[in-house]
Amino acid sequence: MNIEKNVKKLLAEIPKNVKLVAATKTQPTERIRQAVQAGIKIIGENTVQEAELKFKEFDFKVEKHFIGHLQSNKAKKAVELFDCIQSVDSFKLAKKIDSACMESEKKINVFIELNSGEKQKFGVKKEEIIELAEEINELNQINFQGLIFVAPFFPEPEKTAPFFAEAKKVFVELKSMHNSVEFLSMGMTNDFRVAIENGSNMIRIGTKIFGEKL
Repeated sequence: MNIEKNVKKLLAEIPKNVKLVAATKTQPTERIRQAVQAGIKIIGENTVQEAELKFKEFDFKVEKHFIGHLQSNKAKKAVELFDCIQSVDSFKLAKKIDSACMESEKKINVFIELNSGEKQKFGVKKEEIIELAEEINELNQINFQGLIFVAPFFPEPEKTAPFFAEAKKVFVELKSMHNSVEFLSMGMTNDFRVAIENGSNMIRIGTKIFGEKL
């Protein structure tokens, strides 16, 4: 698996306005370094524990996003480690992040996680998002910057289109109410092309860069 070749191919394929986040779960530092050298500017990690161990080894600069489910008791450590937390799904978690930021005199970017309606998935129902966004906007150390969404998996990626289109509607409404909102983070290896067609401007790619998980 040629990581450099994969990154350059992806960057050439996606529109210039779309940010590419390399999903680096289970990837060792050397492979992440190769991706960064090839042009990756943002990485996404799923667990605080794994990120803490890995980031100590980093001798290169890269923007770090948390893209997994964050438990509120891990909020303080996540604030220390990351530049952006994409998966805020409650005001309780947002307050924990805000308090941790105040302690460390840091501001952090956050996205709200939209749930597609699947019970087994994390995130906020679309009818509750506007209220949560307004509550988060009142916090001092948090910059509410976007929405993250994971569509249900289909072997045929085109079937995700209605779900992505619905998420885009929520994003547009949030953007009209909050000037700070910039990013709609949706689309992974299987469905990123459909996500981009439906308004995504940030995709999270693992397998297409690194191959199957180690």
